Order: sequence, then C-alpha cells, then structure tokens
Amino acid sequence: MTSPPPRRIYAIGDIHGRADLLDKMVAAIARDLSASPAQDPLTVTVGDYIDRGPDSRGVIERLTRNPFATSFVALKGNHELLLEDFLRDSSTADYWRRLGGLETMHSYGVDIGPLMRGQGHAAAAEAFRASLPQSHVEFLGSLKLSLSIGRYFLCHAGVRPGVPLERQHEDDLLWIRDEFLSSKADFGKVVVHGHTPTEEPDLHPNRVNVDTGAFMTDRLTCAVLEDEGVRFLVAT
Repeated sequence: MTSPPPRRIYAIGDIHGRADLLDKMVAAIARDLSASPAQDPLTVTVGDYIDRGPDSRGVIERLTRNPFATSFVALKGNHELLLEDFLRDSSTADYWRRLGGLETMHSYGVDIGPLMRGQGHAAAAEAFRASLPQSHVEFLGSLKLSLSIGRYFLCHAGVRPGVPLERQHEDDLLWIRDEFLSSKADFGKVVVHGHTPTEEPDLHPNRVNVDTGAFMTDRLTCAVLEDEGVRFLVAT
C-alpha cells in the first residue's frame, strides 16, 4: 500500500551559498507550521545549493542534518553537477569558476589564487576533494533528479514538453530553459522548479518557479503547495 501524499509541501528555490537566508527560511517554515499545522508536511529543496554566494559549505552542512521541522528531500541542480564534473575532470575548472565555483572552493578553504589565473586545476581539485567532509560527499551523492508527488512534479530546471514525466532526461531536468519556460502545455502535473531567476515567484497554470535569485537579490523563496493552491514564504 502506498502512503498518501503529504498535505503540504514546502518547495525552496535555489540557495546558492546563502546559508544566512536558509537559516531564516528554516525558521519561517517552523513558524508557518506552528501557526497552521499540517499532516505529514514535506520540505523539498530544488537544487543549486552551492556557487555564487559566500557560504556553500555552510549550506551543505546544514542540509546534511535536515534542519527543517518536516521530512526532507533534496533534489539535484546543475551546479551540483558542475562540482561532480570538476572532481572527475579538473580541466572543467575554467568553466565552473565562471559560474561560481571559486566561491564554493573558497568556502571550503581551498586556495583559489592559482585558479583565478587559470592555473593549478589538478592541485585545486585534489585540495577540494580533501576538504569535503564525508557527510557532504554522501549528501551530494544522495540527491534526486526529481520528485513526483500528488499533483506536483518537482525538479531543478524543468521538463521537455511532449516527453512523459517518467521519461525526462537528466540534461533537461538540470538545464532546460526556453523550450520549457515558453510552453503552455499541460505536463500532466504542475512542475515546480528553480534554475531561472525571476524578481518574484512565477506562478503559471502548468508550472511554479521558486528561484528568486537569492545570491543577488537577498530573497530566498519557498512555495507552499497545498490542495487549496499555492502560497509563498520569502526569507530576506
């Protein structure tokens, strides 16, 4: 017998190294539950925990211990994939550093001086690998690509129109933009995603975008998904 879906899902957008805003969102969710209790609530983070912001290590450390007053599922973002790619092949450093990888390595105590000059890729990868606590390695290895629950399908970037949800490709779940964002198609479920920053949470009949660019706007958004509809919590 399958268990019924939770009656409330808290879906948090891209955190990008903002441990301070994550702490505030943890408190906001706790307050929301205290004011309005729910049966079997679930918190889902839609990926991109690292890069760009100042404290990627702090974000991962908090998430390894489930700081939420609910059950917790962590999804994978394209920036976690970039980290994996760098550890497998240090030659990807020049690409990753342009997307925020330097901030992540710096938060783990890695000397990024040579990388800023386009040098020392292999040494940086070795130092970064040595700096990652085992609990962080295990957390990153546990990330799911998507979660289908009730009337919602949660992933990082979105889905490819015309492809059944159960057959979506990893590249699209982590990277897709224009084909998904411009689509008016019924995907079968409401897709809840991040990846593409917007000034305000973006609510459409077929999708909900919860990425409000926390690293640059100082605003981390959480969609509260309920049978009655969608509302938002914002940490600033």
